[in-house]
Amino acid sequence: METIWLYQFRLIVIGDSTVGKSCLIRRFTEGRFAQVSDPTVGVDFFSRLVEIEPGKRIKLQIWDTAGQERFRSITRAYYRNSVGGLLLFDITNRRSFQNVHNWLEEAQSHVQPHNIVFLLVGHKCDLEAQRQVSQHEAEKLAGAYGMRYVETSARESINVEKAFVDLTKDIFELVRSGDITIQDGWEGVKSGLVPNTVHSSEEVTKGSRQCFC
Repeated sequence: METIWLYQFRLIVIGDSTVGKSCLIRRFTEGRFAQVSDPTVGVDFFSRLVEIEPGKRIKLQIWDTAGQERFRSITRAYYRNSVGGLLLFDITNRRSFQNVHNWLEEAQSHVQPHNIVFLLVGHKCDLEAQRQVSQHEAEKLAGAYGMRYVETSARESINVEKAFVDLTKDIFELVRSGDITIQDGWEGVKSGLVPNTVHSSEEVTKGSRQCFC
């Protein structure tokens, strides 16, 4: 039997080339770390189900974008149909941190009339000895843009689950409150296999009790 999911959220992962976007996504979706990862050409697609509360599952469509400038025209097309995004920088590469503003500016100029909920991710936190961006500095930047901040390592599987689940929970709360709504012609949020939006585990269980045994 197919797993029940309340919503499908489309997420986009952006940031400079070599910050580890593909490695982070593969660790989350496939549970593995690739020692050698070829640069993403254009956009790659991944998916995974997450359970954010007992009986409440969200299907994530995750779009892995190329960081190189020559692919920018391709990746820009995916901003508008995304509801959430992970914005990565490499804590050992200060320039990738300095470019966070440019990535945000580009995203915001292409998502209209929608908004993207972003999470700022400081990646490769296992390389502490090579750190060029302090946690405090990154948290301050995230706060200035109204984002959460988390540090991750795909290699050591540190906070990978937390990054994706925290972002998913934030989006879910905005959907539940009505601040984000399902709209025709927009792929950011889609209703799942349970008809109508429900607001409690009890309602889900009551409507589809046989599916949650």
